[in-house]
Amino acid sequence: MTRDSTSLQVLPLEDRYGRVARDLRVSLTDRCNLRCTYCMPAEGLEWFPTAETLDDSETLRLIRIAVEDLGIRQVRFTGGEPLLRRSLEDIVAATKRLRTDSGTAPQTAITTNGLGLDKRAARLAAAGLDRVNISLDTLDPEHYRRLTRRDRHAGVLRGIQGALDAGLTPVKINTVIMPGINDHDIVSLAAFALERGLELRFIEQMPLGPPDQWDRARMVTAEDILADLRTRFELTPAAEPRGSAPAAVWDAVDREDPRVSGRIGVIASVSHPFCGTCDRTRLTTDGAVRNCLFAREETSLRDLMRAGATDSELADAWRAVMWAKLPGHGIDEPSFIQPDRPMSAIGG
Repeated sequence: MTRDSTSLQVLPLEDRYGRVARDLRVSLTDRCNLRCTYCMPAEGLEWFPTAETLDDSETLRLIRIAVEDLGIRQVRFTGGEPLLRRSLEDIVAATKRLRTDSGTAPQTAITTNGLGLDKRAARLAAAGLDRVNISLDTLDPEHYRRLTRRDRHAGVLRGIQGALDAGLTPVKINTVIMPGINDHDIVSLAAFALERGLELRFIEQMPLGPPDQWDRARMVTAEDILADLRTRFELTPAAEPRGSAPAAVWDAVDREDPRVSGRIGVIASVSHPFCGTCDRTRLTTDGAVRNCLFAREETSLRDLMRAGATDSELADAWRAVMWAKLPGHGIDEPSFIQPDRPMSAIGG
């Protein structure tokens, strides 16, 4: 697919505070095969009707505009669970055929719960997938069953191994730490990751699931996580500049076996927000652009596209959304209101 004749030169997605979005998060579905307690109720959520979601051609048109007209250099596919999108390999391959404003193919990644990844990792790698983040909140199968309301822990471990076998390295593991649920798993998860050459990312729990599931006063903070890690590991801040990356990264060495070492990250979205360097823009599965994970407003590019908008009109609408981005997410402000959309309907 080529640009229409009215498409403009590359004008990046800049906001009023000088931030430029280079990282696009594309939600390919709001559906998920787990029911994690911090994400959705046991009965699940009401999924978007298929007619309201973007089809492959619509999704790829917006990705193309983002890369070729708006300066996006990395595309991460999320959900719900992106592996539930049967055409994921085709979407990844088409994205890798695009060229950024620097003349290179965009970096591609997925964030996944890992279920079924062992069966698709090789095909995804062949399609051009560069990286994968896999969610794993505990090493205990029973705790996993209670957290996700599904008995599929072994499937996640197979997915992790499948990603390693396919060369999707470094394989990153995402772990949301919750008080009284998996905060005792911090050290064991770190040891598990370092022993296998995985890069673990601990994430502070954010207010994006059921409203009664998050309490700022009880939240396990980055400081709590690092204190637990230091009971077993020597931690040294990574030498490389953090830039716009969400994680503060540490070089870790296991004092019980110094041969075991690697990197561990902590994403302190609540206690140490990194909004000032945020470079993300988000596209939901129903075609809405969001300039922040916690945004209260969004613009439907789907409706504009289906009404006949040109590429340049869609690009201009996208720029307008990003220009209006607030300086921060405001979680600690008295006026903060949790987004109406749950995490599975926004995209990670």
